[in-house]
Order: sequence, then structure tokens, then C-alpha cells
Amino acid sequence: MSIWEYANPVKFMRTSGAVLPWLIGATAICLPVGLVWGWTVPEDYKQGATVKIMFLHVPSAMMAINIWVMMLVASLIWLIRRHHVSALAARAAAPIGAVMTVMALVTGAVWGQPTWGTWWEWDPRLTSFLILLLFYLGYMALWSAIENPDNAADLTGVMCLVGSVFAFLSRYAAHFWNQGLHQGSTISVAPGDRISSVYSYPLYTCMLGFFLLFVTLLLIRTRTEIRRRRTAALLAREMRA
Repeated sequence: MSIWEYANPVKFMRTSGAVLPWLIGATAICLPVGLVWGWTVPEDYKQGATVKIMFLHVPSAMMAINIWVMMLVASLIWLIRRHHVSALAARAAAPIGAVMTVMALVTGAVWGQPTWGTWWEWDPRLTSFLILLLFYLGYMALWSAIENPDNAADLTGVMCLVGSVFAFLSRYAAHFWNQGLHQGSTISVAPGDRISSVYSYPLYTCMLGFFLLFVTLLLIRTRTEIRRRRTAALLAREMRA
């Protein structure tokens, strides 16, 4: 069995249809558990109750970056192997990534105001995140503006390659320039930088819940894109007949 078999729309629809109920169930359990668990953690000795915003901010920021990486991989598959399902998956992921980016920016502002004393600062990581959001919006607009789906997939694939620079900077900007107001990584493998297990366990649960939510929505939206493409092809065939 080859992974490229799932580039076949029929195979993809059949497999995703079988997996979706399990994903929906896992998401419905994991995400609420993580959020409720995060809400019940004790207040931080420095940040107080505002630390609980972390359970929305960190997973959404993580997904905002990684969804663009997923779109990059899917776009490369389209550009190299011309598999339509990968192009449609990239298109389906973009609105989810845009929402995650908005959520990360908004929760970051709410978290940062009492901590930094300002809602916004032209910090390297914040600025690169804002540019990433603009790339998400531009990617979706470009798909909508081009009538031919193959041409749209080609151009948005190239745009995805360019936008990957800012996805990379969103993750590692603080390592290239001065730290700015934004703190370092919340999760680190360095021995002295680990957060308390009181916060880390519910945070990992939220991160898993956000990932499962993304995969669930991605499959649903990709299935919708495949059906839309089939419908457009049938209508075009009828008009030629």
C-alpha cells in the first residue's frame, strides 16, 4: 500500500468518511477536557489569573504556524506530482489557519495588556504573526479570484512557498532579533525552562485537542472541496453537451 493511493479522490472520500466519526469523538472529548482543566489550574504567582489565557493562546499559535507548514507540504505535492486532493487540502486548511492566527493575535493581546501594559507592540514575533495572517487572507483571496482551479493551485502554491518564510519567522523570530516584549517559548526541552506540570499537562491536552479539531475540520472541508469540484465538472460537462 502506498500513501499516494489516498491522492485518489474516491479512496480519500471513502477513508476519510470512515475516520471522521472517530476524530469527531476524540475532539469532543479531548478539547473540552483540556480547556476545563486549564480553567481550574491555580493562578500564577506573577501573572495571576491571566495565565489561563495560555491554554487558548499557545495551541492556537502553534496551529497557526503548523497549518501553514501543512499547506506548504500539500502545495509542493501539487506542484511536483499534480495530485488534486493535495491542492484542495491546502485550500481547505487556509481558513482554519486564518482563524487560528486571529485567535493567537487576540488572545496574545488580551494576555499581553496586563503583563506588558499595552495591547500591541511591534515585536518581531507579533509582527511576523500579523504578516502571516495577511498571507492567509491573500492566499484565500487568490484562490477565489482565479477561475481555473489548476492555475489557482499553481499560483497559491508559489504564494505558500513565499509565506513559509514568515511562518518560520513567527516561530523563531525571537532567536534572530532582540527578544522584545514577547516571552521565550512556553514549552522547552531545556532543563531550566520547563513550566510546572500543573500547567503543562492541561496545556498538552489542549494542544492535542486543537490538533484533533484541525484534522477533523480539514477532512470535512477537503471532502466539501472535492464535492464542489465534482459538481463544477458535471455542470461544465452538461453545458458543453
